[in-house]
Amino acid sequence: MAIETKVRKIGNSLGIVLSKEALHELKVEEGATLYLTSDTDGAMRITPETPGFQEAMKIAEEGMDRYRNALRELAK
Repeated sequence: MAIETKVRKIGNSLGIVLSKEALHELKVEEGATLYLTSDTDGAMRITPETPGFQEAMKIAEEGMDRYRNALRELAK
């Protein structure tokens, strides 16, 4: 499902407004924490906070830092 939105000026920042449909798909309400993660092709993924997500991201980032050279070679 693709939901289109526009980047808008909000105060001194830029932001996006999520429609009711997008909020329903994400199963979130006002005040929920969302995480933006980048993909290798430049895409961004929006993920609602789930138990253990932050800890899993920390472990993944540490592993990617530690094995950066090996991962770079494997990606070739």
